[in-house]
Amino acid sequence: MSERAAPFFCPYCGDEDLRPDERGHGAWDCVACGRAFQLKFLGLLAPGTTGVDTTRREGI
Repeated sequence: MSERAAPFFCPYCGDEDLRPDERGHGAWDCVACGRAFQLKFLGLLAPGTTGVDTTRREGI
C-alpha cells in the first residue's frame, strides 16, 4: 500500500476535522474533541467469512 488511507470521521465524536499525526503511519488527531487515534490494517478476511466470531455466546 503506497498511499495513506484517510478516515472520514473521528471514531469518538464523529467530527470530520482530522489531521495526520506526527507519531507515525495511521495516526490521526481530531481537532474537535482533541483525541488522537491510530488506524491499523490487520489483513484480509478469508472468502465467505465476516470477521465476527459466531462461536462466542453472550450471557452463557
